[in-house]
Amino acid sequence: MTIFPPQHNNWLTENHHYLMKAIAYIDAILNYQLSDHTDNFPSLPPSHLSPPSVVEQLGHIFNLSTFERDIILLCAGMELNPHWRNLLAQIQDNPQFNFPTFHLALKIFPQPYWQGLTPESPLRYWKLIEIGSGTNLTQSPLRLDERILHYLWGIQYVDERLAPMVDNLCEIDQLVPSYEEIMEEIAQTWKKTLNRQYPVIQLCGEDSSSKQAIAQKAGLKVGLNLHGISVETLPIDLNQLYLFQRLWERECLLTNSGILLNCDWNETNETNKEKEQIISRFIDALNCPLMITTRDRRPFRRRPLVTFDIHTPTHKEQELIWQYHLGDTYDQLNGNIDQLVSQFNLSPPAIQSACVKVNSLDAHYTQKTLTFEENATLIHHQIWDICRSQARPRLEELAQRIEASADWDDLILPEKEKEVLKDILIHIKHKSTVYDKWGFATKSKRGLGISALFAGQSGTGKTMAAEVLAHTLKLDVYRIDLSSVVSKYIGETEKNLRKVFDAAEGGGAVLLFDEADSLFGKRSDVKDSHDRYANMEVSYLLQRMESYQGLAILTTNLKDSIDQAFLRRIRFVVQFPFPNHPQRAEIWRKVFPQKTPIEGLDYEKLSSLHVSGANIRNIAMNAAFLAKASSEKVMMKHILQAAKNEYIKLERPMPSNEVRGWVESV
Repeated sequence: MTIFPPQHNNWLTENHHYLMKAIAYIDAILNYQLSDHTDNFPSLPPSHLSPPSVVEQLGHIFNLSTFERDIILLCAGMELNPHWRNLLAQIQDNPQFNFPTFHLALKIFPQPYWQGLTPESPLRYWKLIEIGSGTNLTQSPLRLDERILHYLWGIQYVDERLAPMVDNLCEIDQLVPSYEEIMEEIAQTWKKTLNRQYPVIQLCGEDSSSKQAIAQKAGLKVGLNLHGISVETLPIDLNQLYLFQRLWERECLLTNSGILLNCDWNETNETNKEKEQIISRFIDALNCPLMITTRDRRPFRRRPLVTFDIHTPTHKEQELIWQYHLGDTYDQLNGNIDQLVSQFNLSPPAIQSACVKVNSLDAHYTQKTLTFEENATLIHHQIWDICRSQARPRLEELAQRIEASADWDDLILPEKEKEVLKDILIHIKHKSTVYDKWGFATKSKRGLGISALFAGQSGTGKTMAAEVLAHTLKLDVYRIDLSSVVSKYIGETEKNLRKVFDAAEGGGAVLLFDEADSLFGKRSDVKDSHDRYANMEVSYLLQRMESYQGLAILTTNLKDSIDQAFLRRIRFVVQFPFPNHPQRAEIWRKVFPQKTPIEGLDYEKLSSLHVSGANIRNIAMNAAFLAKASSEKVMMKHILQAAKNEYIKLERPMPSNEVRGWVESV
């Protein structure tokens, strides 16, 4: 372990003096070889520095013999004393051999031994010296590794071959209590094995930044600085991997550091078997303090592995993070943070980022014309929107975001179905109180997710109902087409579903799984492996829906095709009936925006058209285009033409009795 004391004392100066004394010692040995040997053979006394000089620390770290130490000093002196070239040429009886060699070292240094020249010797094993090209080993030029040269001068930096691979680690000002407890356990685990091989510490969980913060603080707790590297930087070539490993081990010894290997990248990107073998080989072979961050537990191999699961902070801990970073702004929110925490399951860094943005907008909040309550409401809405945007980036690539603009007036449903939708809202708004404050979450973690099944024919309002819920809750709604998620390859469907739910775990989204019929079906006897895995896919989806913090909705055209055993695991089921005559009339009355010019529309006649609400919207929009093209207001004749086109699209004949009397010619 290298110890460099603070630079405000004279240790660095004394260390420099001792290095010059050590190089002078080598100079005396060189001159002794050219003398008549009447003087005593030179020697190098200890420095008596506390901590010891870097020369002495280097020897202790790498277990160098006096012979090996002197070779390093010889190479270091060559960087400072150009006149040594003449001395070396004279001693080696060859003007061309004016550089250090193993042959020279064996000739001039005390206690020489051949083992110091082997690849397993500290000089070569730890890459402390570089061997130039030559006809043979003993007469090839020797050069001190640049990292070691600067180290002797008391200069610490990451080896330039490794520096481009180092990732900046996420820092968190203060760990929440649950993270603090894990950090202490990690530190104790390493302290107990301080003089033996460190076990690999494995941090499993979704949030990379929290795992990094815990690892970094645990390292500091035991006096280690962590260097973050990603598995994508690991070389595939075994020779390059060997050098990469050896340089990192050396760096950790020189800087009293450890490695934090980020395996999260490997799990969010496709990787081949060869790359996975390289990762496992690196983890097993690396002989230095090592932590790895990963979403799922890696299997045990040769090296001891201690695993810690890193979950999202509890609701209470999230409230404390909000309070810590919002400062005075927190007092203005009148307890509204509880609503944020109930809906948005954000990591500490995500909360910190949101607070930075909130605090940067203070000028908008301190409007003198607003009352305290109005100002608090404004801040709450702003924070809500910031949290909502925090959850978007990960989901944008996996699902289609639907702009939720529909409200309750746009939704034409029987009152019974509307009441069920309003019950869903009640569950979402008050889940924090019921689960946490009233203790239902302590009974069981299962079944806490709010799930719903919307069943009905196409165009009956299932997607609009999801929009209405999202709009009321001020959340985004993401549509996931289950038919595109389901894969014929075993295990791929679960992998696709996992990506969606993992991306949505931050909250702030209503997940709308469309075309559930492609996955659900009547559960039959298991006749082959495909039947068994099909049931596993359904079970996995329901399991994730039951644990999802937000609202997850399934839509189906065929409710009867879903097994009752699966239906029992869904909290709400809403049947969307095909609109009857009065409901179709109401849809026609509301389908045209207020700015649309209309003339002579008979909604009772229009309601005779036996089509769904979605078809009505299509017909209305197409009629508007026809009216615009004719420079007219939207009239019955335009709707008639648009209806004919819609029926052609539906591949259905238009009954004459449904449009009788719309226009004079009909």
